Amino acid sequence: MENFVDTYGVGAFDHLADDEGTVWAQFAVTSQPAFVFINDDGAAKTVVARLGEERLAEEIDALLQST
Repeated sequence: MENFVDTYGVGAFDHLADDEGTVWAQFAVTSQPAFVFINDDGAAKTVVARLGEERLAEEIDALLQST
């Protein structure tokens, strides 16, 4: 994981090792890349796909509008 964090410069984000797959199972993540968007009510939307900048911005905008 440290190599990934260093390679992609994502050290500012929290990271966890889900060795047992508990978090993946909770959010129906079946493979990577995957994104889970959670609104203020705790409702989660899982997208198991690579998201480009535009699609990621759309998902974030939709999430912000739902609050």
